Amino acid sequence: MKTNALCAAMLFAAASLLAADSTPKDDVVNASKKLAGSDNYSWTTKVEMANFTPGPTEGKTQKDGLIYITFNFQDNTMTGIVKNGKGAIKTDDGWQSLEDATKDDGGGGGFNPVRFTAMRLQNLKVPTDEAIDVAGKTKSLTNVDGVISGDLTADGVKSLSRFGRRRQGGGNPPEIKDPKGSVKFWIKDGVLTKYEYKVSGSMDFNGEDRPIDRTVTTEFKDIGTTKITVPDEAKSKMST
Repeated sequence: MKTNALCAAMLFAAASLLAADSTPKDDVVNASKKLAGSDNYSWTTKVEMANFTPGPTEGKTQKDGLIYITFNFQDNTMTGIVKNGKGAIKTDDGWQSLEDATKDDGGGGGFNPVRFTAMRLQNLKVPTDEAIDVAGKTKSLTNVDGVISGDLTADGVKSLSRFGRRRQGGGNPPEIKDPKGSVKFWIKDGVLTKYEYKVSGSMDFNGEDRPIDRTVTTEFKDIGTTKITVPDEAKSKMST
């Protein structure tokens, strides 16, 4: 009996030491992984910019990797489904595989929203992965009154500000001048419930200095109760 009590005390002491060594960044990573390990969850991402604010992005995901997501652009809505590198996007003519939707259209038709969105879907990252990535781009994080926050590194701001843009004809993306940024994470019962990052600076775009001022907020909901229904047509396109 005494031996069992001693072992229990030692395990408790070891756990306490590990908890004491945990940093705010560790807390964010662990909270993100705990959310990612749930059977399912939903999220809403809102983007605010100085001169333009697109509609919210609504997403759902399951533990098996299935993602159902809707992008809202003012009066337009684009819906996509992705799993294990395969996906489909809903168009005016029905569901289309991501492979077909991203094929080069020759550039003669101008901006193609279906192709643009399909390319986003091919590189889609679930928000729990993004939260861990953003936490890794910080100088340091502190926990004040239950909110973990900190400043982003200059490189972190640059990577979150570029939108994947590249100069015409290829080459390096435009340089971000005077990069500044910050991030906040909210955790409840050891699970990530919300995160927000802000980036600012300026970028040379076609010879003009364009300001960057963007706030991205992602909030989670329906953890464990989210349901996803995949239309049969979309399933058939995802398998091609």
